[in-house]
Amino acid sequence: MIDVRQTLASETLPFDASRYFKDEAAQKRLLMDAFATGHAGYIAAALGTVAKARGMTQIARQANMSRGSLYKALSLEGDPQLTTLLGVLDTMGLGLTIRGKRGKATAVTERA
Repeated sequence: MIDVRQTLASETLPFDASRYFKDEAAQKRLLMDAFATGHAGYIAAALGTVAKARGMTQIARQANMSRGSLYKALSLEGDPQLTTLLGVLDTMGLGLTIRGKRGKATAVTERA
């Protein structure tokens, strides 16, 4: 008798997106897309993908974090602190720019 479970079982390998984001332009497009969504998990995961493509150990060292902590913070379930986010962006030579959302007026008032 044939064991269907054994016949249909297949091995899957984890997908590593960082293999496809080796050039800086692709990395920037990924990060811009992630930030445009406003989804914290996607932003963290995109940063993790770029950090892994650039060398997670080096990024962690420059950001004064352990490699394991950085992997955890920059995962889909991660929720990095602002200091972590800014530190990682700085080590990558990137920064944040604030702008108004499309179609919404923004005003900055100066206080006397």
